[in-house]
Amino acid sequence: MSDRGGSAEVPDGAADAVPPAALQPAGGMRTFLGVLVNTAAANVTTSFLWFALTFWVFLETRSVLATGIIGGAYMLLLAVLGMVFGTIVDRHRKHRVMVVSALFTLVAFLTAGVVYLMLPEAAILDLSGPWFWIFSATILAGAVVENLRNIALSTTVTLLVPTERHANANGLVGTVQGLAFLVTSVFSGLAVGLLGMGWTLAIAIGLTVVALAHLLTLRIPEEEPERTPGAKAIDIRGAAAAIRVVPGLFALILFSTLNNLIGGVYMALMDPYGLTLFDVKIWGVVLGVTATGFIIGGAVVAKWGLGRNPLRTMLLAVIAMGLLGALFTIRDWWWLYAAGIWAYMTLVPIIESAEQTVIQKVVPFTSQGRVFGAAATFEAAAAPVTAFLIAPIAQFWVIPYMESDAGRDAWGWLLGDGQARGIALVFLFAGFAMVVLTLLAFTTRSYRILSARYSRSDPAPGADAAASAAPVPTVISPKDVIAGSAEGDPRR
Repeated sequence: MSDRGGSAEVPDGAADAVPPAALQPAGGMRTFLGVLVNTAAANVTTSFLWFALTFWVFLETRSVLATGIIGGAYMLLLAVLGMVFGTIVDRHRKHRVMVVSALFTLVAFLTAGVVYLMLPEAAILDLSGPWFWIFSATILAGAVVENLRNIALSTTVTLLVPTERHANANGLVGTVQGLAFLVTSVFSGLAVGLLGMGWTLAIAIGLTVVALAHLLTLRIPEEEPERTPGAKAIDIRGAAAAIRVVPGLFALILFSTLNNLIGGVYMALMDPYGLTLFDVKIWGVVLGVTATGFIIGGAVVAKWGLGRNPLRTMLLAVIAMGLLGALFTIRDWWWLYAAGIWAYMTLVPIIESAEQTVIQKVVPFTSQGRVFGAAATFEAAAAPVTAFLIAPIAQFWVIPYMESDAGRDAWGWLLGDGQARGIALVFLFAGFAMVVLTLLAFTTRSYRILSARYSRSDPAPGADAAASAAPVPTVISPKDVIAGSAEGDPRR
């Protein structure tokens, strides 16, 4: 969020995202719940296999570098494909998008199953050979494309749920995601530990088939979206226009991007740290139990919403998350780590619901897919940068340093003496960096502008036309990012 000074004036021409009344049919909430349950089933499947792959690779290779690369590649693909996914969601009916996503995921998982059956595990686990990367990339592709459904789900909140219930619906999304995380965390560890990777893959394929069959029974009432002649597959211009028309929105996306840059540290190192404290089967159970934090956080939002200013709520939650991230490994105690993860996960649905609620209100419905896609692109691009950097840094420099006498003498008074003090040191600095960044965000003009824009209850007319006519470049350069805050550009 950029601070240019001055008052937080709210210009005309930015519109609420409320679609026409015809787009919010009777029984829309019931339809939304059906879509939500189906998406949860799909998320369970991909998370189950993705967690299992991460556990399996680390246990068999003991390579922090390999798990960091796998996690970073996942986020990198989300970044590369976010704009594509958003454009697809805006240009096609949401049900059609979800079906195509499910079919692709099924084909990817079947392909991975064929690779596993054809080769011995030793060949697949050889990091110097091609088959490890082919096997991981195939599972990765299925998991990434499944995220197309999550963008579509965010737009169905606007399509099917009244505006005053958006925060509550987004809280339900967080609750369901927590349930999915709980189930997959527990059963991924148990599946790898008791059944092996082959049966784990077979279970994921079966669940994907079940979710697809259920999806085909659902109907989402929606008119065929209008097509723009000659439109590109990646509609950067349309996404940038929709973002520019809402002052402060680009700053929100930029903040989330920087926050995810720090979050990449946890993505790369949380599992390796946990697996130094717990057996893989126990670690899966720990993640499952702590995932009740997702459920509680989402349930709180579903019940009470996010307050009058969801943006303020989001920033306060991020500060709390930074403090937790800095302190939950301050000692090599399993209960402290588990409690910290539980509290951390409680905050995740609050933060994600707040960002989605703001976008759903201030962005026109016809552009929301591209805005959510652009947000996914910016935010997801940040985490793999950190993951790719921090994994080798931790593996080859920080961890050996903290195992040396010099590291113990310098940091032992604060971090104690344990097996993974190097990872703890990385978490400490990352958490405090998150706190400082968020405190600075509170002082920005963009925060004041977007907060004032959200508080407006009267929809301004002509937002779609304004978004379409806004003069924007076809690519977003660093210069545009800097200038965007001054001009009211917005932006995991």
